[in-house]
Amino acid sequence: MSSNNSLDRGHRYGKEVQFISKRGADRFVLTSKHLTSLEEDEEQGEEGETVMPVVPQIAAPKIPEGERVDFDDIHRKRMEKDLLELQTLIDVHFEQRKREEEELIGLKERIERRRAERAEQQRVRAEKERDRQTRLAAERQRKEDEEAKKRAEDEAKKKKVLSNMGAHFGGFLAKVEQRRGKRQTGREIKKMTLAERRKPLAVENLREDGLREKAKELWEWIYELESEKFDLTEKMKRQKYEVRTTGHGKGKVGGRWK
Repeated sequence: MSSNNSLDRGHRYGKEVQFISKRGADRFVLTSKHLTSLEEDEEQGEEGETVMPVVPQIAAPKIPEGERVDFDDIHRKRMEKDLLELQTLIDVHFEQRKREEEELIGLKERIERRRAERAEQQRVRAEKERDRQTRLAAERQRKEDEEAKKRAEDEAKKKKVLSNMGAHFGGFLAKVEQRRGKRQTGREIKKMTLAERRKPLAVENLREDGLREKAKELWEWIYELESEKFDLTEKMKRQKYEVRTTGHGKGKVGGRWK
């Protein structure tokens, strides 16, 4: 009965009321809309059978008795919590991005510094290589100059020695030339004699009979030359013997040598 009175008051004043089930354990906050729906169900039950409202078994929030649940406040607090978490995530993201940008800047600086160091090392290495090449060229030029100077000194010494030898060797060379002239004269006489005795063959246009006759003539001539050579050789031997014999006879008188 008390529940019906509460429903009437709630429906009349349009306020929220507490509905207590028959079990007396659950309390629900009902609005005027819910109350109107309940009244319609009761009217239908009076015409027929009495139908008790079926309330779903929902665990109610544990709040003090007599107080209302402010869903707007809960929603606001949940939104504030979500916004706070989102802001925290945004801050963490930007902080991470800031650190990554700082690391990227540091990496670029290290790369530029390393590039500058390599350029400096290459410059120093190139300068050292130029200095080394310059020293090698100077050393090579110095050695070439020393060798040229030494060759010039050797040539000067040779010329000096030859000039001194020429001054003292002139008479000897003149004597050698005179002797060579005499020998050449004897050789010339021999050549002239051989040229007189040597006859041209002239066998280009001869036939077989002519060649045979020419060969016979040459053989006779060779025989004559060999005979003269033999006679001259024997004559030379006799002369040498007479010279030796005459020399021994003049040098020895009475069985003694002068």
